[in-house]
Amino acid sequence: MPALPQLSGRETVRAFESLGWQVIRQRGSHIILIKDGSFVTLSVPDHKEIAKGTLRSLIRSAGLTVTEFLDTLQK
Repeated sequence: MPALPQLSGRETVRAFESLGWQVIRQRGSHIILIKDGSFVTLSVPDHKEIAKGTLRSLIRSAGLTVTEFLDTLQK
């Protein structure tokens, strides 16, 4: 399994936005994203560094593989 890079909350949100997710609100230090046709909401912490386990959980909740997410970051 490929290693995840160290990302901030804002960088993570930008990556998910390029995959079709939209920011609907921010409550405190968490940014909430939704996607049309998906029942899942993603809650991304707006921190300087997101824990790798949290990032992996967000990727899994979005229905992606780590490789697909990393390919998005490369673009």
